[in-house]
Parts: sequence; structure tokens; C-alpha cells
Amino acid sequence: MAMAGESSGKKIGDCDGKVAGNRQRKVGLIYDETMCKHDTPDGEDHPECPDRIRVIWEKLQLAGVSQRCVVLGSSKAEDKHLQLVHTKDHVNLVKSISTKQKDYRRNRIASQLNSIYLNGGSSEAAYLAAGSVVKLAEKVAEGELDCGFAIVRPPGHHAEADEAMGFCLFNNVAVAASFLLNERPDLGVKKILIVDWDVHHGNGTQKMFWKDPRVLFFSVHRHEYGGFYPAGDDGDYNMVGEGPGEGFNINVPWDQGRCGDADYLAAWDHILIPVAREFNPDVIFLSAGFDAAINDPLGGCCVTPYGYSVMLKKLMEFAQGKIVLALEGGYNLDSIAKSSLACVQVLLEDKQIQGPPEAYPFESTWRVIQAVRKRLCTYWPSLADELSWKLINQKTPTPIILISSSDSETEDDAQGLLDQMSKLSIENPQGTLLENHQVEPASTSWRADLAKVDVWYASFGSNMWKPRFLCYIQGGQVDGLKKVCVGSMDKSPPKETVWETFPHRLFFGRESSVGWGVGGVAFTNPLANLIDQTHMCLYRITLEQFNDVLSQENGLNVDSDSPVFDLAALQLVDNKGSILEAPLNSWYGNVVCLGKERDIPILTMTCTLSAVEKFKSGEIPIRPPAKAYANTLIRGLVEGGRLSKEEAEAYIDKAVSKPL
Repeated sequence: MAMAGESSGKKIGDCDGKVAGNRQRKVGLIYDETMCKHDTPDGEDHPECPDRIRVIWEKLQLAGVSQRCVVLGSSKAEDKHLQLVHTKDHVNLVKSISTKQKDYRRNRIASQLNSIYLNGGSSEAAYLAAGSVVKLAEKVAEGELDCGFAIVRPPGHHAEADEAMGFCLFNNVAVAASFLLNERPDLGVKKILIVDWDVHHGNGTQKMFWKDPRVLFFSVHRHEYGGFYPAGDDGDYNMVGEGPGEGFNINVPWDQGRCGDADYLAAWDHILIPVAREFNPDVIFLSAGFDAAINDPLGGCCVTPYGYSVMLKKLMEFAQGKIVLALEGGYNLDSIAKSSLACVQVLLEDKQIQGPPEAYPFESTWRVIQAVRKRLCTYWPSLADELSWKLINQKTPTPIILISSSDSETEDDAQGLLDQMSKLSIENPQGTLLENHQVEPASTSWRADLAKVDVWYASFGSNMWKPRFLCYIQGGQVDGLKKVCVGSMDKSPPKETVWETFPHRLFFGRESSVGWGVGGVAFTNPLANLIDQTHMCLYRITLEQFNDVLSQENGLNVDSDSPVFDLAALQLVDNKGSILEAPLNSWYGNVVCLGKERDIPILTMTCTLSAVEKFKSGEIPIRPPAKAYANTLIRGLVEGGRLSKEEAEAYIDKAVSKPL
């Protein structure tokens, strides 16, 4: 692979792009293989991997696009420019983490941060990523380039003034924007629009310009009422800025995953574009994360390369097309390569790529857009008019999978979404397929039927602590939980609570969860054995309530027209002593019947048998729980009178340390 400096791309002054008016557009690209040296300490797999930028560069070269652009060499950021948005201590920390003096402390430093890994190449890569975006932005502002794309890593938009987080060390876009505003006033850049279409909220960028009216920050992201990373209220549409910056912070927080081209373009047409026209920026920065792309393993949305190209094309109408793209997230290598190519072709003003069939936004998308317009219209008159009924009636029914109000992230194929819950696969305890159980369509009357049937829900994780479990019944959240639960339709407390021990293996896995942040969460092996014993708290609830708990635990909408687990499914697992596996790529997709207590079925939910094998092989990581999560289990065991605090801590430690 060619290094950036070895590319056959044009130097500044050369022209080989399509004619735009009487001249050709000069599109800058920056790529440097050195940024690939930032990797996990022991080379273990991680979504934010070096191949992310390699595949983009290869795609641009193979398509003959890089050869038509101005390829710039990378540049390291200066400390004084980094300190425009970061504290001196933070800059010094990032500078020093790759030195030999920090070798023995590096992993410990990373473990104290939120979703960060560090190695000997991290410092240089971080300095190159930030410095390269600064260099490209300066060239665009000076007029030497019309626009450009900085293919950099690590990403930046989560990094805050004094903290690295979310794979981000320095906030690359914020550094570059502050550089233009504060270090190069001679360039005449007085107003900057930052558009962040990464699927995660740009919390760091938002905070850095919270009170600055020179920067209009726009972020569209999965939010799910604060349950999606980075979690909390920062990404809510009520966060509009403060003081002189009030009204210059715009969040479009999706309630759900599955949003695609139609949803994003609706946000563009009815929020971003009207406001951008009023704001009239001098330069546009695009935090170009491609993790909202279809098939991304972390994003769960469905934006196509065509969708990204149209969004970018609409932004080209402003600031004389002076746009600086900086890579943020995006973890499906094929998707980020194709999406990046589509965007560079737009910068070159190539012919529009072919789009998918016309679709309409989700009903929930229109609700979010209307709420944002109502909140921001006092600052932006273009948002004051109500959207027509005819417009918002052009909608797609909200999908079944809506809210990741669970410890898990549910990501499955876009195809067959609306009917995926109409089939439930039944496995026996040995893991062999028994039959397919067809769930007939039902109206909401299913609730009345299921409310008459009691079951025991057996919890082995955080739900052992009753206040935590009641969040799934009555709504709300407890200390340590990073999300608000919607609760069950029936908010009646459990009729009884008892404790039992079952012959199943307790273990902890996954890198992080929406509910608890970094650290593993609890699972049990669906298969019984004679060696292991797991304490479980049994709550006597209705089958209707169990459905709502199961839905929340797996990121489903609780107000579905049909149950996830109906009477026929209950009878089947009761008769077979079986495991019922919902066809979701979710963390708690197995319903296991553990037996009966006073002739009432005991049901728990855990991972699939195939997931257990992936845990064993290392394909899915085994990880100890975060302190807050572990403390919740301990409180449940202690306050439930099951174990003493010392016994509970030893019980958790044993589950963590014992090989699966």
C-alpha cells in the first residue's frame, strides 16, 4: 500500500477534477499509515482497528479517486493548538502515554478511562490525527483547497477537555475549529458549522463550544432517552447551549436504531438545512463517523452510501462548499470504505451514485423532528412553522426494535425486521432444534390474557437487587445505572419474592453495556450441570409483565401489538423443559424454564447456546463486571438475606475468576 507521501495524487496547484463553473475543484486528502500504529496492547481484536483507515485509502485508490485529489502529508499538532480545547494536563498525559517511562502504567491508565486502549503508538497517532485535521482545515480556509477529507484515527468527538473516552484521545475537529477561530483570524473565518453524523453523540465537541456563538454544533445520533453511548442527558434536544451560545447547540436524538436514509434526510431538510441557511457559516466541519451505516456492528442504523452522499451534497450549498471531513467512527470495513468513497465523489462533484428505492421516515423520527423544531424555533425562525399533516403522515411504522433500555445491544440484519418476532426457535437443553413455533398476529388484547397467568422470573444479575428490578416494572433508574427504564405496562409490584439455587454456571462477559458502561454483565450457561450453583432471586409476576421485562432486556418496544413470549411458548417450554430462543442477535435472547415452584413455571433469560461457545473461544470477550454493576449484585444478595457481604463478594469473585 502506498503511503500518503507516495501517492500519485496531485499536488496543490494541479487540477484533474470535474469542472465546477469555470474551474475545477481541488479536493484534499490526508492519510498516513503511521496512525495504524495505534492498536490494542496485545493485538487483540477491537472495533476501532487500524484497518479502518487502510480500507478507506485502498478503496479510494482502487476507484481512481485519490489520484484526482490533492494528497497532503500528515502533520503533528502543536501543544498550544491542542490546549485551545484541552487542558494542559490532558495534553501532557496523551503526549507521555507512549513513552518507555509509561510502559508499566499504560494499561492501568487505559483501564481508568471510558472505552480507551493505549499502546506505544497511541501518542504519535493522536498528534497526527489532530494535526492533520488542522492542516487540512487551514488549507481549505486559505483557499488553496476547496474541501477535503482527513482519513485519521483515533477519532475525536467524544474526547473532552480533560478526558479521553469512547476511542477518542484528542478532539480533532474541535482543535481545528478553534485553531481557525482563534489562531488565524486573518483568514476571515468568523462562523463555523460543525455537523456530527456519527451514530454516537459528539459529547466532547458539544461541551467545548457550549457557550460559543461562533460555532453552530449539530449532532444527529442514537440517544434512546440517554441509554445509548455515551449515555446521559448530554445528547437530549433540550441541550441547546448556554449564555451567548444558547441556541447554537442542536441535538437530533433518535429514539431507536434502524434509522436510515429517509430519517436522516428528513432531519436535514426540516432542521439542519433551514438553520444552516440562517447561520450562513464560513466553513463547515463534518465529524464523519460512518457507524450509522448499514451493517455496522455498533451503530444499528441503516444509512447507505447514497444517503451519506446526499447529506453531504446538501451541505455543499453552504460556505462556498468549504467543507472539511474528518473521520470519526464506523466499524464495518466494507461500509466505511463505500461510504467514504461516495463522499469523496461528492466533493469532486462526480455524478450522483444510485440510491435505494424511495422510503419514508419512521413515525418516531417525525416525533423527534417536531420536538427539536419546537425547542429551537425561538432561536431559529425558520423552524417556527408547523410541519404539514400531509408531510408527517408519510411514514414507516416504527420497528419492533426501538429502545436499548437493556444491558445489551441488539443488532441484526435489516431484512425481515418487521416480521422477525413472528418466529421463535425452540431448542432443548442439549441445544438441538426441536421445531419452529409460529406466533399468530394478535391485538393488544394479548395483555388481558397474559395478565391472568403467573410465572416466576428468576434473576441472577443486577435484577437480584429489588430496586433495580422494579425499574423494569415501574420505570426509572437506580444508582450506577446509566439509563432510565420505561417500565412495564402493568406496574404492580411482584406478588412474592423467594430465593433458589440452580445448577447453572454464572459468568460475566462483553466489553461494555448500555446500562452499566465498561465492564462485563452477568450470564448463565443455559445448560444445567452438577458442578456449578447459581443464586437466583425469583419474582412472582404475570406473564404480561415477564414479556415487558424480556422486551426491555433485549431492547424491544414494550407496547408491541403481540407478545414476544405467549401462552403457546410457555406451554412448549413447560412441557419440553426447553430453551426458547428468540431470533434476535441480542444478549438475553434465550428463555429457559428452570422447573416449577408451587406448580408455577420458573423462567429466566440468558444468552444463546451458540453465544456460550463464542465466549469459550474468545470470539466474545469474557470480562469482569464494573464496580457499580458488581455492587448491585452484592446488594441484591445481601439485602435479600441470601449471603453476607463477604460471602457475596467471594461468590462474584469466583464467578469472575473461574474459567468458563
